[in-house]
Amino acid sequence: MSAVQFLPWQLDVASAWLQSRERFAHAWLLHGLAGIGKVTFATAAAASLLCEAPRAGLACGECAACAWVAHGTHPDLRRIRPDVVALEENAAQAEETTEETQLAAESAKRSPSKEIRIEQIRALETWFNTATHRGGWRVALLYPAHTLNLLSANALLKVLEEPPPHTVFLLVAEAPDRLLPTLVSRCRRLPLPVPHSTQSLAWLGDQGVESAPDWLAAVGGAPLAALRLARVRQSPCPQWLVQMLEALAAGRPPDVGVLVEALEKTAAVEWIDLLQRLHVDLLLAGAGGATRYFPSLTQLVVQIAARSDNARLAETARWLSHQRAVAAHPLNPKLFAHTVLQRVALAG
Repeated sequence: MSAVQFLPWQLDVASAWLQSRERFAHAWLLHGLAGIGKVTFATAAAASLLCEAPRAGLACGECAACAWVAHGTHPDLRRIRPDVVALEENAAQAEETTEETQLAAESAKRSPSKEIRIEQIRALETWFNTATHRGGWRVALLYPAHTLNLLSANALLKVLEEPPPHTVFLLVAEAPDRLLPTLVSRCRRLPLPVPHSTQSLAWLGDQGVESAPDWLAAVGGAPLAALRLARVRQSPCPQWLVQMLEALAAGRPPDVGVLVEALEKTAAVEWIDLLQRLHVDLLLAGAGGATRYFPSLTQLVVQIAARSDNARLAETARWLSHQRAVAAHPLNPKLFAHTVLQRVALAG
């Protein structure tokens, strides 16, 4: 059987945390950088809580409960996530209750939701009122927590104010400040650290990722994000960004029209994120520091930073943050891309 396991860099934190379960809180907020494996951690934690013969607090991977979790059929485990996330995971629905199955069927008739809906929280009531399968824990795994809308967040808050017995809620989020403060106050927080680069690089090597240091740097040290990026992109720094940097380093304006055409099939949020990371590197180079996200392009970055005004770069970096907030809904994508790239080129 395929056991649900923690990632190598999660074992120490998980073991110390789960061995103190006699004082375990009823709700935990697991948070940290995107791409470090928070959902994997939460799922393995659920398996450990439900395990019938845990070893050092961790799931044994051999008992019936571990088999049910691995196959997605444990009656005392529920996953609450948006429809789009469930579809991305190709999640099986066999473990869901009648109410949840009905809700899933209804959601299929409309566009998949990007939010956790209030109906998903209400559908748990029957589950709460049912005895646990073997008198142990009941675990509700909710992710990503920032997709709770106001109604569903308030519904969950009411549940957490009077939590059902023998039930543990595991909420997964990147940043607690994106959640309702009242909801955060009802949870114990467990911050998950970014793994050391040595562990991340070793793991990426095991996954067959070449040039792992560059991929890891491009995502700020998050190994799962690096793996996903390496599977969908040819290089850590896309060719359009390299072209722009080469032009700016040579002291000539880049052909913004050509760059815009190259971005036509890329989501605005993605290419703005790259520009934001580039500006971090430019500001670091301008201050005499080492580049963080694109070490293989250090020479170009240093050349651009040397002829740029740091104050103007910092102002552009702040401006990009505002553009990212509206990037998902630009009125005219090409004009939006042209405006952003022109501003970045002028700053460099």
